[in-house]
Amino acid sequence: MSNVTVIDAKRGIRPHAAEENPAQLKELQDRAMGRDAHGILELALTGDFAGKTAVVSSFGAESAVLLKLVADIDPNTPILFLNTGKLFGETLRYRDRLQDVLGLGDVRSLSPSLQERTAKDAEGTLWSKNADACCDFRKTIPLARALAPFRAQVTGRKRFQTRERADMLPVEFHDGRYRFNPLWQWDLHQLEAFAQRHNLPAHPLVEDGYPSIGCMPCTRRVQAGEDYRAGRWAGTEKDECGIHLTDGGGI
Repeated sequence: MSNVTVIDAKRGIRPHAAEENPAQLKELQDRAMGRDAHGILELALTGDFAGKTAVVSSFGAESAVLLKLVADIDPNTPILFLNTGKLFGETLRYRDRLQDVLGLGDVRSLSPSLQERTAKDAEGTLWSKNADACCDFRKTIPLARALAPFRAQVTGRKRFQTRERADMLPVEFHDGRYRFNPLWQWDLHQLEAFAQRHNLPAHPLVEDGYPSIGCMPCTRRVQAGEDYRAGRWAGTEKDECGIHLTDGGGI
């Protein structure tokens, strides 16, 4: 499989990205279909992908489940965490607690550079004017840089979460690398049962009415009867930050 360097006028030099190999993707999808979440993670973190895969984690409400599964296989797997500068303090403290409890040895916090913040959001209010642009420079661009050395990434995405995720597969190829989704078929009941069985600490904001947690300005409490992600970008059509889009709009 050859490597290509992609030039993007907006972001500059993109990561060394592999060209899609449909036959290899189909083989990985077929192998993943017969495995549980732990088995899909083994596919992503061992064998041909050993040392070449990073996990993307928000350290949000459901993150402990995926991180526990990762730690059971290789606690020194690189964990990429987007510290946008707009997160709840509870999320930062939860990151530290999970890192300690699970013994995660390589958590990497990613942020936009000072130059980018000064040029694109000097007042820190871009989120209120253009949420997509704010997500782009605070999340999408830093993550693209961090993923550059890796051949694959692991996400905690699930089919039930959003309309964009409803048709996802356990293995995808996007933006030059394989993307493994070991929890793709899990629902909230399974996530909660796993967390209880393994005595995983909960994000402190969950009990305060935040079942899905992002940046502080763009996340509100969810009211009774609302969808569990109703608190994310409430009042808009937006339900993805951009880092997991599958149509080429994100990474």
